[in-house]
Amino acid sequence: MKKNLKKLLALGIAASFAMSGLTGCGAGNNAPEEPVQEAPAEATENTETTEAPAEEATVEATAEEASEAASEEAVADEAAANVPLEEKEMKDITPKELVAQITIGWNLGNTLDAWGGSGLADETHWGNPKTTKEMIDAIAAKGFNSIRIPITWADHMSGAPDYSVDHEWMARVKEVVDYCIEDDLYVLIDTHHEEEWRIPDDAHINDTCAQLAALWAQIATEFRDYDYHLIFEGMNEPRVKGGENEWSGGTSEVRNNLDILNQLFVDTVRSTGGNNEYRLLLITSVAGSHVIQTIAPLKIPEDDHLAVSIHAYTPYSFTYEDPSANPYDNWDGSHKSDITQVFSDIDRIFSTKGVPVLLTEFGAVNKNNEADVAAWVTDYLTTAKKYGIPCYWWDNGIFDKDGEKFSIFNRKDCTWYRESVVDAMMAVYSE
Repeated sequence: MKKNLKKLLALGIAASFAMSGLTGCGAGNNAPEEPVQEAPAEATENTETTEAPAEEATVEATAEEASEAASEEAVADEAAANVPLEEKEMKDITPKELVAQITIGWNLGNTLDAWGGSGLADETHWGNPKTTKEMIDAIAAKGFNSIRIPITWADHMSGAPDYSVDHEWMARVKEVVDYCIEDDLYVLIDTHHEEEWRIPDDAHINDTCAQLAALWAQIATEFRDYDYHLIFEGMNEPRVKGGENEWSGGTSEVRNNLDILNQLFVDTVRSTGGNNEYRLLLITSVAGSHVIQTIAPLKIPEDDHLAVSIHAYTPYSFTYEDPSANPYDNWDGSHKSDITQVFSDIDRIFSTKGVPVLLTEFGAVNKNNEADVAAWVTDYLTTAKKYGIPCYWWDNGIFDKDGEKFSIFNRKDCTWYRESVVDAMMAVYSE
């Protein structure tokens, strides 16, 4: 590993923690396995001959070989289908190649990221039903090829110094991840709503580092053997809650401490070995913001398998109902330049660093303007596609009750609230 928790030690955290927080959670001494390389397919050509019997024999032999090959391939396919999820092959592909395989994504919001209940009941504490395989099947059948699973861990961890994650909670997270993997989806898991303890300022950075390292050591170890379809997103919207410029770049102190946390996340995951040697990891900016003040100075860790996670509800006056922002609910294209500017900035900042970007949250609330949202999402995703940036719709399950009405999918009966909006998304990627 390039640095392997030197950040923790440099920050004055005891070496004993580094050993117990990582090695004790399964990281450690096992050397990462080499990726299995696929053998190139061999081309078979028929050779012409002047003697008919020989030609006939050749054709028969070729047919027999083809039959045998097909039979062997079928057996291999059947064997591959029966390989446990944790033993799937990991591909050492570049971040750019992997990101290019992702088209459009969907967020399972306000579910495993809900908190305030008790134990496994947190999943439904904010009013959404328990996630089922049928829900995930419906998302995949509609055309989404990636799902982001926001997860809040704070209510399911013990205190210092171990910060042990509850086994039942980890098992439930794994169960939902498996629903997605079984549908051949790319899956993102993160650490969500952790602002009460994950505080990127000078006064809290040591404690924050200790807990973040312990948490990701356990997550990474649990999912170490999953293949490249599983992606780790280190932090969701990290910021100082109520702090200066909370949503617009923070302060230099906050940005510097976030650089430390991003590096720590990468080092911790890599230290667990196995498929995590090659797993795509997502770092992020302050609050996941796209503003220049936070994305321009963002420090990119030295690593071969990184991408950046950004959020952009753009234009905000259209996508949200915010009285202070003069909201509007019609989309005539006159504000399309707002979208173009965001993606242009992201591309300009990160393409020069050779780092791909995933826009892990976007969306527009329902203002009884479905046709306008469909027109907006067409402009939005057409621009995103031009820059090669996959986008994930934020769906919190709220459509016809109080709250931010971002939902497009009815989880109770696996139907669609705003199907024309979803169809507009799919149309962008069917071209």
